[in-house]
Amino acid sequence: MQHIDGQEISVGIDLDQGGRIASLQWRDLQFAVPFRGTPLSWGWYPMAPWAGRINEGLITGADGTEHTLPTTWAPPHAIHGYAFTSGWEEVGKGRARLELPAPYNGAVVEQTIEVLDDAVRWILEYEANGCDIPAWLGMHPWFPRELSRGGEAEVEFRAGRMLKRDEEGLPTGDFVPQSPEPWDDCFTDVKGIPSVIWPGAARITVESDAPWWVVYTEDTEGVCIEPQTAPPDAANLGITGDHYLEALFTFSEEY
Repeated sequence: MQHIDGQEISVGIDLDQGGRIASLQWRDLQFAVPFRGTPLSWGWYPMAPWAGRINEGLITGADGTEHTLPTTWAPPHAIHGYAFTSGWEEVGKGRARLELPAPYNGAVVEQTIEVLDDAVRWILEYEANGCDIPAWLGMHPWFPRELSRGGEAEVEFRAGRMLKRDEEGLPTGDFVPQSPEPWDDCFTDVKGIPSVIWPGAARITVESDAPWWVVYTEDTEGVCIEPQTAPPDAANLGITGDHYLEALFTFSEEY
């Protein structure tokens, strides 16, 4: 475990469990959903070298070679990359490194988590090192529905466009207007600063230059606002994503 303590924020990062933030306490409140039996459903975890689902786990490199990715967690599709189930190497305070397995031989992901006075800065960087397979990054924070005080979580999120999904939940590449909740959807052209609000307790704002965001509000115990450099199944949609992702999570009281 890595531990980073600030004046008001304490973070515990479980390097053996996907380099995820397993505990995040601001003042007297805990903001990371605890372990719930599967690596998909707890903590705040990095998604790399892809974010979201990849259709049937098939991805094609620049040389035309088709590669099969593991479909363990969302069969028949691959989901969220290798980072969230891998053991990471500590390389400094709040910094960790992951050498990716085949077929991403040689590629590396680095993570930096920094605690500020009232915020957490989270950075992911991907280095291809000669690997020609498409890669994109994402962050998957699980915010609890309920804190130890205050009201139930409310998501404040507005976007200009939402990707249409097929029957299996994969994006088709077409756009539709933002629908009402609940969401398990990918958006672009975000308006304002996405937030999670617990009335009478706290607010977290999520600031990022990420061009794509997935928002998930279909779970009874947690909600997710996920900045991503490309949408789910991006490579098969012909969309490329940056290899750098940064987000700032700022905490404040909500009256």
